[in-house]
Amino acid sequence: MQNNSLSFWEYNTWFDHTDVAIVGAGLVGLSAAIELKVREPRLKVVVLERGPLPSGASTKNAGFACFGSPTELLDDLDQVGETLTWETVEMRWKGLQRLRQLLGDAAIRYEGLGGYEVFCAPDQSRYETARERLPHLNRILADLTGVPQVFQSADAQIGKLGFQGVDHLLLNTAEGQIDTGSMVRALTRKAQELDVLLVNGIGVSGFDSEGDKGICLLTDQGWRIPTRKVLLCTNGFTRRFFPDLEVFPARNQVMITRPIPGLRLKGCFHYDQGYFYLRNIGDRVLIGGGRHLAGEGEVTDGFGTTPFIRETLHQLLDSVFLPDTAWESEFWWSGILGVGPSKKPLTEWVEEHIAVAVRMGGMGVAIGSLVGAKGANLILEAL
Repeated sequence: MQNNSLSFWEYNTWFDHTDVAIVGAGLVGLSAAIELKVREPRLKVVVLERGPLPSGASTKNAGFACFGSPTELLDDLDQVGETLTWETVEMRWKGLQRLRQLLGDAAIRYEGLGGYEVFCAPDQSRYETARERLPHLNRILADLTGVPQVFQSADAQIGKLGFQGVDHLLLNTAEGQIDTGSMVRALTRKAQELDVLLVNGIGVSGFDSEGDKGICLLTDQGWRIPTRKVLLCTNGFTRRFFPDLEVFPARNQVMITRPIPGLRLKGCFHYDQGYFYLRNIGDRVLIGGGRHLAGEGEVTDGFGTTPFIRETLHQLLDSVFLPDTAWESEFWWSGILGVGPSKKPLTEWVEEHIAVAVRMGGMGVAIGSLVGAKGANLILEAL
């Protein structure tokens, strides 16, 4: 490795007497840094990011401001019961409101266009079950969100949207969409205004305890960065540091079309229990998902796209969502989620001086700012 030692100026300015080092400059990491500086302005907080931009999913997700489709919530109720399901939904809802209040709707380009769950012929029994239980879901959600009749039948929209082979739609009136790049840019700006030090291009490779004094971060450059406490906000990459934690990587592949003149599709759409998702971005269409069809192949923290999922997403657009419409893909990418046996995030200490705020479960936009704040609270209680 080429010797690239820190100069006196570099070390003294960025890394000397650091109180908190946050690893990961995505939504969670930046939210944690902001919370720390708002509550304790005198702290020296450094955020380290291994990539030129956030490396996981914060600028790579679909930008859904959502908290659960009807069938997803019903599945959760069956699997984990009422208490945990509604605690998780409440966290998502409060996280979305926190994000919007922290940055403002204009900064994140929030649009409350609603979200739809899509049901085709094979989904008829699931639709009937969901339709029957909507009154129960709406009663609970009205108490949690203050929004009456969150879920509504929207079959009349099918023809207007131009779909083919779709039998039913259920509308989530409280769902919206954001621009994830604008969100991270706004978070970065706010963090810098609070004198958070953001350093890109530094990969953390490990840690070295310094006993009561704190801990050193070991970097890919061979540097030792001392700090009192570390908060890992690395989500799907966390097992690189702590292999026993129950947070596993999941790759999601995403495509965006070129502009489509006269596009009728507006809003967010969930299909096949939410494993497929699409939305408009102006007059473009974003579509992604399908990892459940690829098995272990998508349980990875390696980026990339695969012919099978690319073809699957193409077919869905051609046969269901954009039938008889000419379109071309312009962007393809992938993002890495952090999932686990529970949809509840992990905010806990894993070593004496290291805490984690991870496992967004594919709901990072909804819960990321709240999880970041909870991670910051762990740190503050220990300083």
